[in-house]
Amino acid sequence: MRINRILLSTPLIVVALVIQVSILGRLQLPGAVPDLLLLVVLGLALVYGHVGGALIGFGAGLLADLAPPSDHAIGRFALVLCVIGYLAGLTKPDSGQHRSATVPLMVVIGAAIGSTLLYAGVGALVGDTAARHVGVGGLLLSATLYDLLLAPFTVPLVMALARRTEGDPLTGDGTGGQSGTAKGREAGYSWLSTGTGLKASRGRMPKAARMPREARIGGQRGGLLTRSARNKAGRIKGVKRL
Repeated sequence: MRINRILLSTPLIVVALVIQVSILGRLQLPGAVPDLLLLVVLGLALVYGHVGGALIGFGAGLLADLAPPSDHAIGRFALVLCVIGYLAGLTKPDSGQHRSATVPLMVVIGAAIGSTLLYAGVGALVGDTAARHVGVGGLLLSATLYDLLLAPFTVPLVMALARRTEGDPLTGDGTGGQSGTAKGREAGYSWLSTGTGLKASRGRMPKAARMPREARIGGQRGGLLTRSARNKAGRIKGVKRL
């Protein structure tokens, strides 16, 4: 993972977790708690892709599992946000930027519903039945509503910050390495085009070079025979040829 991604993601996740635990968690809202940490993970995953989204989601979920007042098994949030970050990162277009807000909005809705269901499902596997007493339907409705209200103020800002880090030439899964490889290939094979250009600049081939091989050999033999005959005639006549 890129160093600049870590330097940006870490403070964003820490600030979001502190706000969620100390402020949003104390509002005593009906149903679910507004998940600011989830929105930050989604904003980063929409820019960094599925690999970065999965890693960031796992780290953010692990911090949420360890942050007080944690009343569940460690690893539940890590698993949920890792899966959500991976799936959200799959929506990243090849151009690297979404053309409209429709896809991020659908991602927020799907993540709010999916994270609630996945968290309740994992809790059922480990014996946590708190979601049954609260009501999964009420949690889904309230979580989706709260996340949609917070998304316009959170996701675009996080995505804008994340795009600024993508301009730095660091190692990673971006397209810079591919373009550099293409340039290297062009530079490596440029001697072929240079050689072709030199041949082309020399002009057309000589007429003798374009003649068939048999004709050139026959002409060379005829020239040798004619020269020998001339030399012999010169010796007979006593004429010194210069």
